[in-house]
Amino acid sequence: MSPGVRTPHLVANVEIARLFREMAELLELEGANAFRIRAYRNAARVIEEMPEPVAAMATDDPAQLRELPGIGEDLAGKIEEIARTGSLAALRQERRKVPHGASELMRVPGLGPKRARALVEQLGVRSIAGLARAAKAGRVRTLPGFGAATEQKILREIGEQLTEEHRVPRAVAAQYGEALLAYLRDVPGVSRADLAGSFRRARETVGDLDILVASRDHARVTEAFVSYPEVREVLSEGPTRSSVRLASKLQVDLRVLDEESYGAALHYFTGSKAHNIAVRRMGQQRGLKINEYGVFRGTRRIGGREEKDVFAAVGLPWIPPELRENDGEIEAARARKLPELVTLDDIRGDLQMHTTDSDGRHTLDEMAHAAQELGYAYIAVTDHTPKVRVAGGMDRAGFRRQMKRIERLNGTLHSLRVLAGAEVDINTDGTLDLDDDTLAELDVVLVSIHSKLDLPADEQTARLVRALQHPSVDIFAHPTGRLINGRRGATFDLEQVIRVANDHGVMLEINGQPERLDLDDHAARVAVEHGAMLVISTDAHSCDELRFMRWGLDQARRGWVDAEHVANTKPRGSFVKLLHAQRR
Repeated sequence: MSPGVRTPHLVANVEIARLFREMAELLELEGANAFRIRAYRNAARVIEEMPEPVAAMATDDPAQLRELPGIGEDLAGKIEEIARTGSLAALRQERRKVPHGASELMRVPGLGPKRARALVEQLGVRSIAGLARAAKAGRVRTLPGFGAATEQKILREIGEQLTEEHRVPRAVAAQYGEALLAYLRDVPGVSRADLAGSFRRARETVGDLDILVASRDHARVTEAFVSYPEVREVLSEGPTRSSVRLASKLQVDLRVLDEESYGAALHYFTGSKAHNIAVRRMGQQRGLKINEYGVFRGTRRIGGREEKDVFAAVGLPWIPPELRENDGEIEAARARKLPELVTLDDIRGDLQMHTTDSDGRHTLDEMAHAAQELGYAYIAVTDHTPKVRVAGGMDRAGFRRQMKRIERLNGTLHSLRVLAGAEVDINTDGTLDLDDDTLAELDVVLVSIHSKLDLPADEQTARLVRALQHPSVDIFAHPTGRLINGRRGATFDLEQVIRVANDHGVMLEINGQPERLDLDDHAARVAVEHGAMLVISTDAHSCDELRFMRWGLDQARRGWVDAEHVANTKPRGSFVKLLHAQRR
């Protein structure tokens, strides 16, 4: 159907996943069967990571739904219902069964179903704002099992959550924004279209989306935009500027421009504000006026069709969008010392992934063949160790059996080498959750923290330092353990940890899982400045999640990371030489 004509509402994958996650939360509050709760959560993750719209699959080929991992007849039927109606009757029934507001309270880190229910039933708290008021008044600490320390922790978590509440993870925004962008590019007369703003700068979260379109027919583009099937509210509508709110509640702002202004507008609306101000001041010093319409000397336009026109006008090379934060990029550009940022073409392998041997959803063979299709030269399979019980961590016997299977598998692969690895939990005292003999036999040893993230900084630093000094450790994975908009990461002396990692040949990971992106951009930049060697990994739990390399790369680019500082840009032989530095 052509753009501009209203079509039936196609429910986005992230929206179906959101409904399934809410269902899991309500079932947990009700005390339902753990298997049933886990089934909804697993299905939500499978749906969210699918590259194609599941709603379209439900409409066009429902049999395909039943072939997805973890999607049986019951859940497939529910997906079809959501695709058809936009809602779920079973979810409405569950909402009536549990105390109103309890599900919202569970979104505060540290509040499980029992505590959320107690807050609703005993204090009458029915929202996060109400919980904040109760905690400030000292009422939360009066409940059995809470106390003053818990009350203060709740206030801290709420404060951070409210700061980020209006922002959504970039990978979620991408599902909505890139679909809308493709739709607008199909509008007759559109020559160029891009997502701008913080999305283009690869910020971890975005508050809204900015889309720029170049077209001679502004009215046609505007009509198509406000008629997009996902639009639920038109906030403003005009010949050059329009704004809508999607069904997901995400706001999207549109700018329609003439071709000769497009590059200047792309620079202006990409930002950041501080970067733009600095560039405009440089222009003023040269007697130029730079704005979203172009580069002007007096009233004469001298550039603006391309972004590079703006930079050239002030004597700078083009600066990658990810660096435009007025944090040294202009000075580096002036000195011709901008880094050659790492790209997807540079990546030769993926060094963290999980299979059905622990908490993955595809088998060892399936993950390997999917990686081979992506053109990788090597991967590391890194299932969990015993301490992570919820992930079905393996013991030493399990890893030894897996090593033998990997050896047989490597004999059948054409261009890919599978490295036998493990993601080993770091105990509170800094020891590792796997015996030394097994660790010594593995090709790759990742270490990470999943518990006791709230240790005091000095204790956390000592814990990590001890772990990184273990002779078998190769990679420190998702170092802080944070979850964006969900869980604060561990606090520790970053520079000390980087020094110890460097001294012992341990690489630091930038994790591509959209809810992790850990190391963050600041820490990645500090690591590079200290000469650390990094890896960018997906932490994939399915074949589809191997595509999360995109998000890890964007995070690395924001951290000024070049290919030279990323170990998995190197050929297999060179990479293998980086392993086991401490053992050697």
